[in-house]
Amino acid sequence: MQKLMVCMKRVVDYNVRVRVKPDGGGVMLDGVKMSLNPFDEIALEEALRIKERVGTVEVLVVSIGVADTQQQLRTALAMGADRAVLVQTDTAVEPLIAAQTFLALVKKENPDLVLLGKQAIDDDANQTGQMLAALWDRPQATYASKVEIKGSAVQVTREVDAGLETIEVDLPAVITVDLRLNEPRYVKLPDIMKAKKKPLEVTSLDALGVAAGQLIKTVKTDPPPQRQKGVMVKDVAELVGVLKQKGLI
Repeated sequence: MQKLMVCMKRVVDYNVRVRVKPDGGGVMLDGVKMSLNPFDEIALEEALRIKERVGTVEVLVVSIGVADTQQQLRTALAMGADRAVLVQTDTAVEPLIAAQTFLALVKKENPDLVLLGKQAIDDDANQTGQMLAALWDRPQATYASKVEIKGSAVQVTREVDAGLETIEVDLPAVITVDLRLNEPRYVKLPDIMKAKKKPLEVTSLDALGVAAGQLIKTVKTDPPPQRQKGVMVKDVAELVGVLKQKGLI
């Protein structure tokens, strides 16, 4: 094994309370803290652990997005990735376009294994990994909670409805990771400084031969329903009194 490729996405930080635009045309992003998609961060951590076990393996992180996505890729480099590639675009990228873009990078980089999160926490589509494997015509293992390299194959324990399922697929392959696979490491200040000197290539969809397009149209975005405030009562008699006051009985 010589190269691992980790596909990552820039999303609204999971600690941020998302607000819907007044016109319902999406969520507000101006001034909002952005971070690496947590599932993709787990995928990167697993790639780094494989590198530590196997030895001389290059870990490449790739992403698609606006110029500011370089900040998140620098975080990935600080975690331990060797190199990064940003496919810069101001257009919202849907799962199929993302899969086609990652396929173009796969053909260019020839990784032995591609890892990514099972889904992104913004659209929750859970499609990109599967589409990439289909376009690449290579095996896939989804919802991974354990990954073991077995020579020219990889053994993956998957989380399924009935429990756990263990499968083995030949390399190269695509793996999408689940929440319980690992806990990502903390980034230390010296690593952040070192990451500034690591190579980060910026390219475009046109350079990769991928045509940006819109296949999905968002008709409307609604905020989640607000939970109604209830009235705390100590006993049944007090409950009856409250109901009478409200004219409900």
